[in-house]
Amino acid sequence: MKKNKIGFISLGCSKNLCDTEVMLHHIADAGYEITPEETEADVIIVNTCAFIESAKRESIDNILDIAWLKEHRSLKGIVVCGCMAERYRESLLEEIPEIDAAVGVGSIHKIVEAIDSVLSGQSEKYVSFEDKNACPMGGDRVITTGDHMAYLKIAEGCSNRCTYCAIPTIRGAMRSRAMEDIVSEAKELDGIGVKELNVIAQDTTAYGIDIYGEYKLPELLRRITAETNIPWIRLLYCYPDKITDELIAEMRVNERIVKYIDIPVQHVSENILRGMNRHGGEETVRNAVKKLREGVPGIVLRSTAIVGFPGETEDDFAALCSFVKEAKFERFGAFTYSREEDTPAYDFPNQIDPQTAQDRYDILMRTELPISESFSASRVGKIEHVLCEGFDPVSESYYGRTYAEAADIDGKVWFTSEFPVGEGTMIDVRITDSMDFDLVGETVI
Repeated sequence: MKKNKIGFISLGCSKNLCDTEVMLHHIADAGYEITPEETEADVIIVNTCAFIESAKRESIDNILDIAWLKEHRSLKGIVVCGCMAERYRESLLEEIPEIDAAVGVGSIHKIVEAIDSVLSGQSEKYVSFEDKNACPMGGDRVITTGDHMAYLKIAEGCSNRCTYCAIPTIRGAMRSRAMEDIVSEAKELDGIGVKELNVIAQDTTAYGIDIYGEYKLPELLRRITAETNIPWIRLLYCYPDKITDELIAEMRVNERIVKYIDIPVQHVSENILRGMNRHGGEETVRNAVKKLREGVPGIVLRSTAIVGFPGETEDDFAALCSFVKEAKFERFGAFTYSREEDTPAYDFPNQIDPQTAQDRYDILMRTELPISESFSASRVGKIEHVLCEGFDPVSESYYGRTYAEAADIDGKVWFTSEFPVGEGTMIDVRITDSMDFDLVGETVI
């Protein structure tokens, strides 16, 4: 009997990708065939993002593109899940009638039921929005990032309540996973050969406070290190107010935690941080950067900032630019403020003109560019340990990343070799040149 084929489009962040991988396992376990070819699929699932306006537009565009396949090809149905489905559950099916089923973030374990319903030809559209705060976390996954790298989501939701952010409304309050459950998953990933483990949550540094009464990230890292052989453990989404001395010490002494941390500061102006309801003010942000620099020699800092937040003055923006120059973030990204309904900042006075926000974004990124370029140039002539991710036949080069590049958000190292280098191999590469955000090198014989 011919198996129905299921296509999958995953949008948004790495946390959303983990949900996609859980759903893929449920689908494969139910006997469906997963296909990367949209034109061959009987049902296509879109795991959407709705964090900011551009993400919502990308989600809608993907759904509408797939809707064309229902009219002109053999596609039988579209299932929409993830943040957009959760956030706009009342209007999504009405405004986009091509959608055949909607599954909320608390119902990802019902994905097979949604597919079954669509394929059965029922006239009533399948809808499932279970309590997101009661949704089981974790579960078996189909790893989509290759056997050499994986994300490990240690908590769901967020309790920080930043005034610009809809995540608490969409995903619920922060819920940490039990440490034993996380370590067990890390061991499974180690068993399939994962070389790099990216530890993630909406606020990774808050891990444990809700179920253990204290921040438990350092202890979790020690457990993962002790019970696996994964050589690289990387920390993403770590908030400045929760960068503890214990965490810094663990990063310094634990050789398998890569000396890289993603610490989204969002701003440095006391006025803007207060308006954003960021925990801790300017001093907290500055102290976190200072303590990481002093406590973990050679650390690479990645950060993000938001420009154009309501009430941001020229002085506020100048302070941010000055801080970026001072902090010398090796990796840095910025966003223009996105006015999101159902967030406190939506109704704030003194909304910034979009063009002014864009101009400030351009200035801020020009401020950062020479810092990033200087860091890349400083690495020329050095020998770096690289995790090979594949071979590009066009450039006839292998490519990979060092400890200083996180997957999908930073650059790559492009290198040649006189001998074959397999995907997932960790190898020494001499850096011979830098170009934009990438490096060029050759293997060391």
